[in-house]
Amino acid sequence: MAYEYAVQRPHVFTEDGQVMFLKIRDQAKALIAKSGAATCEKIIGGCTGDSWDMLACVDRLVELKEIMEVPNTWSKAGQHRLFTTFNS
Repeated sequence: MAYEYAVQRPHVFTEDGQVMFLKIRDQAKALIAKSGAATCEKIIGGCTGDSWDMLACVDRLVELKEIMEVPNTWSKAGQHRLFTTFNS
């Protein structure tokens, strides 16, 4: 089974999911503030838990327009997805 945001999204709203979401949000903001962009791999790197739940947290940040994905032609791997903010 492949990652599907719609399937993983409900976990973001659990108690554990919110803790994970906030950790990932803070990491994303710090990395993007420092360098202007960050890969998914770096954003979720300091977290522990289910990797699909971590990806759902990143996708929720996109959904909330806190970060945006930069189109990338060099890799289709999820960990290589690149993100920045709308005001970077």
